[in-house]
Amino acid sequence: MRWFWIDRVTHLEKGKRARAVKNVTLAEEHLHDHFPGYPVMPQSLMIEGMAQTGGILAGSTVDFKENIVLAKVSKATFYRQVHPGDQMIFEAELVESRSEGHRTETRITVDGELVAESSMMFVNLPMGGGRGVFVFTEALMQLLRECPGFEASAVKAGGRDA
Repeated sequence: MRWFWIDRVTHLEKGKRARAVKNVTLAEEHLHDHFPGYPVMPQSLMIEGMAQTGGILAGSTVDFKENIVLAKVSKATFYRQVHPGDQMIFEAELVESRSEGHRTETRITVDGELVAESSMMFVNLPMGGGRGVFVFTEALMQLLRECPGFEASAVKAGGRDA
């Protein structure tokens, strides 16, 4: 993950469920172009938030010792628009988990109203230092450490055991 779309992970129950939040503000440049005079959160960025939340949940099943890569968005349904001032709540549930990958069901709500839902698949890839290979950076680990109940003692930035 090169950039963080979610603002905070608020709940992580290893291998079961995760919750994260994203505050939508007019300070975000993409809202000035999408659409001029009527700012709306792009659906592709809503999918990104669902993928990041689901990916963190999937990563928890392997104690963040493998790379978790989004492999497929099986379904994505959108029910309403999101505007500046809204707070998106991302909730991911692990539906299936195997050694080679995971399937999550994720939803977004704003003020308790369903905004979107998706089904995503992630694959596990071995850690490695090669070009283009994802590693758990210190910034990601800091985000996870702020999550209530998350135990990061066995995980270090760079993907190596402590």
